[in-house]
Amino acid sequence: MGYVRAKKNLGQHFLKDLNIAKKIVAGLKADNVSKVLEIGPGMGVLTQYLLQDDKFETHVVEIDTESVAYLKENYPNLSDRIIGEDFLKYDLSKIFNESFAVIGNFPYNISSQIFFKILEHRDQVPEVVGMIQKEVAERMSAVPGNKTYGILSVLMQAFYDIEYLFTVSEKVFDPPPKVKSAVIRMARNTTSNLECDEKLFFRVVKTGFNQRRKTLRNSLKSILGEHKLDDELMAKRPEQLSIEQFVYLTNKIQELLNMQLRE
Repeated sequence: MGYVRAKKNLGQHFLKDLNIAKKIVAGLKADNVSKVLEIGPGMGVLTQYLLQDDKFETHVVEIDTESVAYLKENYPNLSDRIIGEDFLKYDLSKIFNESFAVIGNFPYNISSQIFFKILEHRDQVPEVVGMIQKEVAERMSAVPGNKTYGILSVLMQAFYDIEYLFTVSEKVFDPPPKVKSAVIRMARNTTSNLECDEKLFFRVVKTGFNQRRKTLRNSLKSILGEHKLDDELMAKRPEQLSIEQFVYLTNKIQELLNMQLRE
């Protein structure tokens, strides 16, 4: 069990360094949960360390049938907690009706989709620890004004405090991938709601960053239509706005759209 499989766009890469696996698991505090869900356990190297900690009950979700068979054979005590499904399509309410932490070496080509699904269950998921592509980790933890600050930064940081734990060299994989990796921890913050229309907030953030070189006055035309919002924030580019400013802007846009409906 000397390898962790990390699925990438170009084939499979195996983590040779067991110390990295231990460090990833050690990054999970999971103080207030009794259950942990590992996404994409592969051959189970993270899993073996998770199972050594009896303070929580480990569940795994794995789409690959060969990996599922391997896990059942090598971790018989885990058999009834192996979910042989696609995490992105799986109904988590079948297993969890309480809080649970999430951990994993996330498939890099769908890591953003994984985070967005976690966001949908944010009130059940107080903590996430995961290895992802270094570039994505930098985007998620970026602050306003940083060139890597973007959609993931705003949407995830709106509900989670994100900590960049450590970088993982491509040399510890076999074969080495073309990109570096990183491990992050996400801890649920105290924001229960954004005090704005959340769907509109998501739309404003995504629309703004989809044309990030333009000012918001130009990039948000598809939302505003012929209406103009007279606010100094509209002269800025999206990477210059904090989460609070995006909330403020969303409310201003909502007011304008409501006026349009009344006309």
